[in-house]
Amino acid sequence: MDLIELDDFHWLMDILQTIDVGLVVIDRQYQVQLWNGFMENHSGQLASHIRGNNLLTQFPDLPIAWLQRKVEEVFALHSPVFSSWEQRPRLFDFASTRPFTSNSALMYQNITLMPLVSRHGLCNHICIIIYDVTDAAMGKQGLQDANQQLKALSITDRLTGLYNRGHWEECMRQEYQRHFRSGSPVTLLMFDIDFFKKINDGYGHPAGDTVLRDVASILRQQLRATDVAGRYGGEEFGILLLDADSQTAWLIAERLRQAIAQHIVHHDNRMIEFTISIGLAVLDATTTTPAQWLVRADEALYHSKRTGRNRVTIANGQQHPILPSALVDSQAATAVIAE
Repeated sequence: MDLIELDDFHWLMDILQTIDVGLVVIDRQYQVQLWNGFMENHSGQLASHIRGNNLLTQFPDLPIAWLQRKVEEVFALHSPVFSSWEQRPRLFDFASTRPFTSNSALMYQNITLMPLVSRHGLCNHICIIIYDVTDAAMGKQGLQDANQQLKALSITDRLTGLYNRGHWEECMRQEYQRHFRSGSPVTLLMFDIDFFKKINDGYGHPAGDTVLRDVASILRQQLRATDVAGRYGGEEFGILLLDADSQTAWLIAERLRQAIAQHIVHHDNRMIEFTISIGLAVLDATTTTPAQWLVRADEALYHSKRTGRNRVTIANGQQHPILPSALVDSQAATAVIAE
């Protein structure tokens, strides 16, 4: 080898050692033939220690089954295989070089497995190339997280954390259509807080906000995972009770009514007791539009208010469920606001 060839070889080795990507060359037995500076720096393992040893033995935490499939594919096809961080976040569990700014303790990696084919067309070695893409990955994840947060804000009522009116009404329209496709029972429950204006006037709007937040909290505790609750406006709320006929809906409504009647809001060292009035409308063939469904539930709600409040009314013309008396507290009480 003449001087020029030696210089070229020296330059090549210098590039391989200092390039800002990981380079690992293995043979068919996974014996390491090359371990560059990037790999030394991030693994803490010197090339002199790794070279000639089995990669899988030296790094037992590698995804061995996945790596073996990829390696065999490269050897069989003599073509490169790629894997992005979105498919698999990393091959080697290397610490992130920017843990404070990237919000990730571990490095995200893109991986390329490159066949090394001899002049005779034989492929007995593979080069594994590891790219540090932590900044790009975290940037994309940050954008996705921001978009998710914006989406959540666009459909959420900020005070209560429930769905806002626009999104809840869209859910109502979807359930209306689903019912007539599948026949699954669904009941619309509307309720509002009795004498809510007295709470605002007597204790101030911050107290009223506390009441609304507590109502939302009780809703989350009382409703089933499939039910869809939203703040319809002011002190009025709507709930879609999925797979609920009149009897199931009545039991849920009674349980909710009683839970709120027994709840005491503590605000500025004062106690506030309040009740709700509820209207139910089971979706059936006589309801021709989502708007009509809502009107029927609202009419039932206002019937509860006109007839004493703190009670449940099912929409006019719909069968009243027959329940054991022990399950229903028939004693309707007027709202009480006490110091």
